[in-house]
Amino acid sequence: MSASITTINPATGRELATYEAMSDAVIDAALDTASAAQTDWAHTGFDDRSKILHDGAAELRSRAESLALLVTREMGKPLAESRAEVEKCAVGLEYYADNAAGFLADETYETSADTSWVSYEPIGIVLAIMPWNFPLWQVFRFAAPALMAGNAALLKHSPNTTGSALEAQAILEAAGLPAGLFTTLLVAEVDVPAVTERLISDPRVGAVTITGSERAGSAVGSIAGREIKKSVLELGGSDPFIVLADADLPKVAHLAAKGRFLNAGQSCISPKRFIVEAPVADEFTRLVVAAVESLTVGDPEADGTDVGPMARADLRDGVAAQVQDSVDAGATLLTGGTVLDRPGNFYAPTVLGNVGTGMAAYHEEAFGPVASIITVADADEAVHVANDTRFGLGASIWSADVNRAIAVGKRVTSGACFVNAVVASDARMPFGGTKRSGYGRELASAGIREFVNVRTWWAMNTPASVAPTSE
Repeated sequence: MSASITTINPATGRELATYEAMSDAVIDAALDTASAAQTDWAHTGFDDRSKILHDGAAELRSRAESLALLVTREMGKPLAESRAEVEKCAVGLEYYADNAAGFLADETYETSADTSWVSYEPIGIVLAIMPWNFPLWQVFRFAAPALMAGNAALLKHSPNTTGSALEAQAILEAAGLPAGLFTTLLVAEVDVPAVTERLISDPRVGAVTITGSERAGSAVGSIAGREIKKSVLELGGSDPFIVLADADLPKVAHLAAKGRFLNAGQSCISPKRFIVEAPVADEFTRLVVAAVESLTVGDPEADGTDVGPMARADLRDGVAAQVQDSVDAGATLLTGGTVLDRPGNFYAPTVLGNVGTGMAAYHEEAFGPVASIITVADADEAVHVANDTRFGLGASIWSADVNRAIAVGKRVTSGACFVNAVVASDARMPFGGTKRSGYGRELASAGIREFVNVRTWWAMNTPASVAPTSE
């Protein structure tokens, strides 16, 4: 296995830290420890687990500034966004600390048995393969329900956010989580496929969850299927942002720009395709371009920066190629479209107009600071374009008539539909997609029940007088 992992500041190109990658023997020992710790943890009460998660939330807040700076230096988002991510993690821990016992309480059913019920029991070790774009939130939104359900957790994070991964473990341990119950595995990129397959195949691992690309999700889902293991896949998205002709254009254009360029556009649920009814397309386009051109691109550690660098140079170059391919195919470059001549992985916030079929910006997910504007004749065509994608994560509909917007949204295939609001995850609501955006759900009651054994109980006070006549 590879000897080390080095993290790079995407704003400067300078090395941040180097970490020793774990050997097979160290990973095996982590599995052994997690399995033993989970056996004990499964017998603790919800009150004990809840206290640790509440203490974890307090620990997050006490380290907020140092954590935010670490996130910004590892993956490039502005400090204000990193601070907001830390707070969201704390809120998520508190949410599950307060609600998990209710979500997993036994449920009684009326049957011909004297007593029948369903219990929700731990599944063992949950393996999580997490991405770099929200390096703390992605971790805590799986860890909180998994741990409250009585499971252990192993984290394989992206190498470029290794420091954030180790901090997540340190925070939970500082809060009182038993040693080994949550462990960050340091795996070099070249070793990830083999290590992932070995971990999923281990009988002590009961489930795997991944947030990442289609390619990675397909690989993980295939292994989990072969091993008959539960899997949750949260993959890519090319979310439609449908603007109907009666929408409040100044407000909607402002929110469109803010939503699309959050985290330099590196979010699976950011609005990527602005689908606009023809009567207002020109005005909406003008407003969006003006809003995008007002964004400040620069040092993510500086006050007032709206858009920082992309997380890696290869990702920036991939987005640049998508933009150029789209322009070559007939799209209009309205603003941006250049790699910025400065240190770091900076790409100018970009808006493409006249986007249509046959273009990369129409068919592919642009995971960076690029918005595509697609003009349609009416709501029917808007629905057709919205669904003309292999993805199905989020969608948003904008109209002065909320009932009309909901009616349009019901015709769009997605895991979430937001009306007159930018799509975002919320611990109180299930989160996930359909089609090539994955399956399963995170967050809310649905999310915690992904990581349990749903066990049926049937009890008779005395043996039944007859046996069943059918299965």
